[in-house]
Amino acid sequence: MKAADVRALSVDQLNDELAKLKKEQFNLRFQGATGQLEKTSRVQEVRRDIARIKTIARQKAAVSKA
Repeated sequence: MKAADVRALSVDQLNDELAKLKKEQFNLRFQGATGQLEKTSRVQEVRRDIARIKTIARQKAAVSKA
């Protein structure tokens, strides 16, 4: 997910997307532990997407408070 796409989302949509990614991250970790993970690069992609969403959500919260 690109940063421009994330910035276009509302705060509620960001929270929904964050929850979805955290669930996917859990599932990927579980697959990795059981040896069923096929695409290992997806773990890193999800981690970066989570960080990107958290960063932009925090920026939006800071702007709304100022």
